[in-house]
Amino acid sequence: MSGQVAVARRVENFAVAHQQREGGGFLVRRPIGGRIRNCDPFLMLDHMGPVEYGPGEAVGAPDHPHRGFETVSYVIDGGMKHQDSAGNSGVLSPGWVQWMTAGSGVVHSEMPSDELLEKGGRMEGFQLWVNLPKKDKMIKPRYQDTPPERIPMARTSDGKVTVKVIAGEALGTSATIETRTPILYLDIRLSPGASFTQPIPDSYNGFAYVWRGSGFLGAEKKPAKMGEVGTMGDGSSFTVSAGPDEEFRVLLLAGEPIKEPVVQHGPFVMNTWEEIQQAFTDYQNGKLGEIRGSSERYEKTKKARETQKASGKWNDDL
Repeated sequence: MSGQVAVARRVENFAVAHQQREGGGFLVRRPIGGRIRNCDPFLMLDHMGPVEYGPGEAVGAPDHPHRGFETVSYVIDGGMKHQDSAGNSGVLSPGWVQWMTAGSGVVHSEMPSDELLEKGGRMEGFQLWVNLPKKDKMIKPRYQDTPPERIPMARTSDGKVTVKVIAGEALGTSATIETRTPILYLDIRLSPGASFTQPIPDSYNGFAYVWRGSGFLGAEKKPAKMGEVGTMGDGSSFTVSAGPDEEFRVLLLAGEPIKEPVVQHGPFVMNTWEEIQQAFTDYQNGKLGEIRGSSERYEKTKKARETQKASGKWNDDL
């Protein structure tokens, strides 16, 4: 609004992402959904890897159900082969984003690509869980599989900052992916010494997660390095700044809060416990469908874990 004074947001909560195993045993850092419980409308963010797999070692997430929210997969390195009970399938390569609206429910499989499993290599990526409002929790499932060439890239005039606009808008550039609620999802790359300020509506909640290098978050320039996250306080903009010696990579996410009850149990996110119980009943009765070849995927995952253990890469404490 005209005459409104812009307020720079400070870091409200700060945490180091907890490292754990998920799915078939792949390593993740969990900045949101762990030590910081959630950040409405965001339920969880997992940073997968980075990890170097040898031949036969790559693991994924065999068949599992979802209902009541959205999963957003963003691949940095490696490849993910996905299939679901609605007949969708494909391979997500580096730079791809899959925005899956689970809605009323699907059974989903996310496995390493055949090439990654056979030859080994580096795997890194992210999975974000976004809540759906009550009115959308039982809508028909939808996929937006988006290759890197369809994800807009914006740059500052000096070329020191590039922003991959996965959702929302930055530097006058709008995303091609559609979201059910207003959301910003930006992957920001800053050259050493560079700074970037993103306007954010006052009503949005948000956080910034550092996934490479070190730098500073927020108006107070809170020092942060890889694996650390800061939620945003009140205001209308948020600043990220690189240190003098290395490139800084930050995911900036913000969105309009849904402000509804959240009852979450495993792969289901609803508004009441009764709805969670119904989701489990529907899954057990086969109403969410199934994917052919599930036993083969579980066997591949078991074998990959055994291969990791044989090479000494598996840590049972995680």
